[in-house]
Amino acid sequence: MIISIMSDSHDNIWNLRKAIALIRKANSQMIIHCGDFVAPFMLKELETAAIPVHGVFGNNDGDQYLLTKFSYTALKNITLHGIIGELDICGFKIAFAHHNIMAEPLSMTNKYNLVCFGHSHVYEQKNIGNTLLLNPGEIMGKDGFATFCLVDTDTLKVELVNLK
Repeated sequence: MIISIMSDSHDNIWNLRKAIALIRKANSQMIIHCGDFVAPFMLKELETAAIPVHGVFGNNDGDQYLLTKFSYTALKNITLHGIIGELDICGFKIAFAHHNIMAEPLSMTNKYNLVCFGHSHVYEQKNIGNTLLLNPGEIMGKDGFATFCLVDTDTLKVELVNLK
């Protein structure tokens, strides 16, 4: 299964739209967002991908109540997990958080195949034991290139996608 990993969209609706178009083209079947959506209208944009979207809160997601309410009442594909998310996709275990200070310890437990995080806006990929620790960079494009990742859960191959 191909899944998309993204973070730090920070209300950049134009880059999020570009990312969703590329996600559709890649036949990705799920999006994991590692926080900092910022406003609820970004969740509405993510909903247009028409695939399951799992997210966690970041430090710039100010109105977590409104984001959560919107995801439960107006959107059918968005699931917000709080500050740490966990998924099991046919035995492929994923954890995700916004901050590396939470993600790195999760990767050290050897419970997960993939642990994702954001916050730094910088792409990072490293193996910790049998776990891949991944920061997809930022959708926003403020601190450099706007990027996200496609991950094949069968091969653990990661493709960094630059929105240019």
